Amino acid sequence: MPRYFFHTFNGHPHPDMEGTELSGLEEARQEAVQTAGEIIRSDSVKTWKGSDWHMEVTDAAGQPVLWLRFSVEEPIRPAK
Repeated sequence: MPRYFFHTFNGHPHPDMEGTELSGLEEARQEAVQTAGEIIRSDSVKTWKGSDWHMEVTDAAGQPVLWLRFSVEEPIRPAK
């Protein structure tokens, strides 16, 4: 089974040193979306509010196979 690595970046790199064995690219895509959803739902989202973050999925050779990009922003509200 191929091994995929899910590296995240939110101003600082957070490399995935273990990786996950998955059946192929489609399963890696599903895992990336699920993991990103968990990050977004967690309280840690406050740590990157207002800045872009992304996840880079690489294969065992370190070659990128997928990118997910996100940002969290709040609209500027006029003073009342």
